Amino acid sequence: MEQELRNKVKAAAKNYYNEIFGTKKPRKYIPVSGKVLDADDLMNMIDATLDMWLTAGRFNEEFERQFSAWLGVKYALSTNSGSSANLLALSALTSHKLGEKRLKRGDEVITVAAGFPTTVNPIIQQGLIPVFVDSELKTYNIDVGKIEEAITPKTRAIFVAHTLGNMFDMEHILKICQKYNLWLIEDSCDALGAVWKGKKAGTIGHIGTYSFYPAHHMTMGEGGAVVTNDPQLYRIILSLRDWGRDCWCKPGVDNTCKNRFKMQLGNLPFGYDHKYTYSHIGFNLKITDWQAALGLSQLKKLPVFLERRKQNAAYLLEHLRNLEEYLVLPTVSTQVEPSWFGFLISVKPSAPFSKQQLVEYLENKGIGTRQLFAGNLLRQPAFTENEIPLRIGKGNIQYSNTLNEEDYKKLPNTDFIMNNTFWIGTFQGLEENDLKKICEIIQNFVKENVK
Repeated sequence: MEQELRNKVKAAAKNYYNEIFGTKKPRKYIPVSGKVLDADDLMNMIDATLDMWLTAGRFNEEFERQFSAWLGVKYALSTNSGSSANLLALSALTSHKLGEKRLKRGDEVITVAAGFPTTVNPIIQQGLIPVFVDSELKTYNIDVGKIEEAITPKTRAIFVAHTLGNMFDMEHILKICQKYNLWLIEDSCDALGAVWKGKKAGTIGHIGTYSFYPAHHMTMGEGGAVVTNDPQLYRIILSLRDWGRDCWCKPGVDNTCKNRFKMQLGNLPFGYDHKYTYSHIGFNLKITDWQAALGLSQLKKLPVFLERRKQNAAYLLEHLRNLEEYLVLPTVSTQVEPSWFGFLISVKPSAPFSKQQLVEYLENKGIGTRQLFAGNLLRQPAFTENEIPLRIGKGNIQYSNTLNEEDYKKLPNTDFIMNNTFWIGTFQGLEENDLKKICEIIQNFVKENVK
């Protein structure tokens, strides 16, 4: 009876979707990103709702299992956002359980300023020192040739993102990490499905992170994941995600370790309930089963989504290549198969027009654009209005409210990206007629401005 009723509700939900959302409406504005949902997504969400479990449950357990299998990694933990995934990943490396390998206050972490702030924020929030290295143009990733000169005896980790799905030079960075015994966190929030030498982004370093925000390759609405092949890191991340507790039982399950009342930890009395023993200063960053149900449905479609993004990027590259006298188009590192989050374009300083003019023209014509997130993060109010210990490449520790133009000159490509770079969409909801319109409008703008 229960299954019969459940099937009726799901069938009604499918009919609702087809009636309300099933017909595509003409676009007045071509967005840079967006979710692509279907009736199966809605039915999965309804299925989870009918369980009335609400917190992480059977759908989440299955999502973590399938997601780790799809990536080819041992452990995957869902969390409520890609930003939370980054916070968990970096925080895990400060755990006392890592002994001498743990990151301590004042240790340095190499990163970049041209990107999204929540790659850098956890470094600051954990009392570590961000060390900023310039980015390279065309791939817009960290300039690997400048990493070693930024390393000091206090450098303990590298934490950078694969920019808009185009992976950074893994071979070079892995050699550096091995040479200097550094941790590597791959922020793959914008790079789900990108591949280097047959390995997916996020599975190569010590920890990888992902985002399932609606703008990303697949969505849970809000959501993210942290992955690792290291069982110790997995336990630490699990603890930090789930209030900091030492227990690893799933919600609604007790005594997985078979020693619930047989341990003595900290200065607690022997036998104190392991379910309420806390080994970390943790958070509560879990997702709901409703989100996991959507994630499971989206994961089935992910290969199709990724292929569509690849095709869309290829179309843009082909139909804009004739403008390379004025525009810098993206290039791909060797041995990388990108998973395009967006298509980056830079206006050359020699062009007879500016990025601002091109972006405003596109927006006025109904073409969505975005900056490369923070541009130069060190010029943002969060850094100029707060005293934040940091370093830019070589040199002494400074404070952000004392940075001047001479300091910014140490990151020339980052400033170039801030002033000259933007991106347009490649997401799976765009069709050939959308891409054709985007290219035609860009071509028209250049013709109008080149005399």
